[in-house]
Amino acid sequence: MGPSDLEQVLLPLKKYSNPNLIVGLDISDDAAVYQISPDQAMVQTVDFFPPVVDDPYTYGAIAAANAMSDVYAMGGEVVMGINIVGFPEDLPHSILSQILQGGADKMAEVGAIVAGGHTVTDKEPKYGLCVTGFVHPKEVLTKGGAKPGDLLYLTKPLGTGVITTGGKRGVVDQATMDAAIASMARLNRKASQLIRQAGFENVHACTDITGFGILGHASEMAKQSKGVDLVFETGEIPFLPGARKYAQMGCLPGGVGRNRAFLQTEAAPKVQILTPLPDDIESLLFDPETSGGLFFALDPAQAAATEAAFKEAGEPLWRVGRAAPGSGHILVS
Repeated sequence: MGPSDLEQVLLPLKKYSNPNLIVGLDISDDAAVYQISPDQAMVQTVDFFPPVVDDPYTYGAIAAANAMSDVYAMGGEVVMGINIVGFPEDLPHSILSQILQGGADKMAEVGAIVAGGHTVTDKEPKYGLCVTGFVHPKEVLTKGGAKPGDLLYLTKPLGTGVITTGGKRGVVDQATMDAAIASMARLNRKASQLIRQAGFENVHACTDITGFGILGHASEMAKQSKGVDLVFETGEIPFLPGARKYAQMGCLPGGVGRNRAFLQTEAAPKVQILTPLPDDIESLLFDPETSGGLFFALDPAQAAATEAAFKEAGEPLWRVGRAAPGSGHILVS
């Protein structure tokens, strides 16, 4: 569901509160956080979607990595998952077995366990997980809190939506698809640990890049951070190999248009593109990502140490912009 539709669905809901709920529906974030003791809080999220690749096992692994990412974006560690499955009656059961094995193996990479699940029949396969993790209540990373002067970082290149759409059309070369699959299947755990290593007091905001695209998720961060605009330097934003090529060929998922329409309304645009961009790059900035990277705002005093830590660990990191005084907008140049 696109951000505009989701906003309309949630708007009329009656809201309930609980003193132990640190992050819930009243704050749009990547996962819910519920405090269970003075030094421990539970992080919980859910995510599922139709296949983005042909291979069932790989699809399961990517779906699991995508679901787990929300916990890592909140600064937590994953411990358990519950499968969510929709599956057609006319497909072989062996396909579903491969999907579930891919998800279980990805969870096992971090010592987490899939403990059960629920399955319904559906016309199209759908798979994901409800994921549970833990975090210290005073060390929760949220989308809000970016400050003027902060530097903005991204840990994965963009373009999975465009490439997988091209894959469904049968036009993407294998090397390009393999690079996209490797990116989607790579967990955000190590990146999250390195971000936390910079110090909770220095990482002012964090989220992961998924269906709303980098500009959509950045807009949520800007809205929840008081008194800032987020300024992107387009020339520093990384794209997956082949992403621009297939965007130029028109392999654009429907989410590109939905994200663009929500963020660039004539009445109150949330995103302002200050310098004319090539059409393919502009589309990729609205691209709905699957299992994208972490996006965070960091005190510039920690920039050198954090960049060095990522380099030493062999984890990719790009500085893509900065936070400036403002009123919650995204500025792209």
